[in-house]
Amino acid sequence: MASKNLRRASSIAVYDEDEEQRLIIMRKAFQMFDTTKCGFIDTVKISTILNTLGQQFDEGELQDLIDEEDPEETGRVNFDQFANIASNFLIEDEDSEAIQQELKEAFRMYDREGNGYITTSTLKEILAALDDKLTNDDLDGMINEIDADGSGTVDFDEFMEMMTGE
Repeated sequence: MASKNLRRASSIAVYDEDEEQRLIIMRKAFQMFDTTKCGFIDTVKISTILNTLGQQFDEGELQDLIDEEDPEETGRVNFDQFANIASNFLIEDEDSEAIQQELKEAFRMYDREGNGYITTSTLKEILAALDDKLTNDDLDGMINEIDADGSGTVDFDEFMEMMTGE
């Protein structure tokens, strides 16, 4: 039911503000991992995206959903297919304060000097730790997307935007 509603929302109109917000978050996450800007991501990256968004999921359930959306086993999905998969795991907004607090603590843990930013090399290590399947090119593309000004650092707001899409 949720995936049917999501499919309709992404192709026609968004009826629900929460659903619209989830679509925005999913689109930003998808675009960040679509490093070649071809409109597809590798299915192996979906677990990394869910981890990056702070979502808990069952590997078996995730694989079943991937199999359903990628029946030809191409190993790639477009945004609509990704949204149908990810929508099964996105948590409701009631937990957003708790997530924001957890992300703030995680950021502080990596901002060892308390400067209010982390280096892109540190962020690259974090992302690589989240998913060892990401190549250096994938990581560099993601870092370039996040650090658009090329400063070599990511402040808390940029970090939050990357992690939550907000």
